[in-house]
Amino acid sequence: MMKLPIYQVDAFARTVFGGNPAAVVPLESWLYDTTMQQIAAENALSETAFIVPKGNEWEIRWFTPVQEVELCGHATLASGWVVLTHLQPRREVVRFASKSGELSVARAGDRLAMELPRWMPEPVAAPPPALARALGRAPTETLAHGSKYFCVYESASDVAALQPDFAALRTLDRYGVIATAPGAERECDFVSRFFAPGAGVDEDPVTGSAHCLLVPYWGRVLNRSTLYGKQISARGGEIWCTLGKDAVTLAGHVAPYLVGEIEV
Repeated sequence: MMKLPIYQVDAFARTVFGGNPAAVVPLESWLYDTTMQQIAAENALSETAFIVPKGNEWEIRWFTPVQEVELCGHATLASGWVVLTHLQPRREVVRFASKSGELSVARAGDRLAMELPRWMPEPVAAPPPALARALGRAPTETLAHGSKYFCVYESASDVAALQPDFAALRTLDRYGVIATAPGAERECDFVSRFFAPGAGVDEDPVTGSAHCLLVPYWGRVLNRSTLYGKQISARGGEIWCTLGKDAVTLAGHVAPYLVGEIEV
């Protein structure tokens, strides 16, 4: 039986019970994949991050309750908070080696700023008819990148009104679906929601990895390099975004919820 530290924080939230909760488990060395998956399932959060020291920096992996994923933004922000607040509080920046390349989290006033890959969604010539049916409303534009569909709607109210058929979404050939629209005037530049029932998360409260696509798309549409986005899930979250040449920078608040210990 091992005892491991665990932290749970709400990422992209000013206060607890908002944003996206993530668990972070610092390790001295990697556990078996099956053990990490079991811990993530037991936590029953959209993501559990595991971090292991590597020289002066860290390695990171992310698990939903049912599978490992190639990138998770909010759990990376949470992991950065754990390192910069508890494990190495004298640091200003922490870097994580991951399956999606090197990621960084830095102090930015009362927020943390995270650098993630920049990805541009590409138009889908023939979207599967099941996609619009599962979402309950046809998007005006359908794009995709990697494991995610990217569906654009006319208004924030269209995105807010979506009531997806999650069982139908699980049958798609990509596990994630981003729904997005321009923000209401003076409220934000764009809104989004993210559905990933194929990865064990029906609706993710705030999704950093989705913004790897959202920021380049809306940066091009709005001809802006700085953007303010809101993810309009039930918990909600806000993200300050900067579009760089090769990366996107996402800044947000982190609200700590739990510090404890698990036995496995």
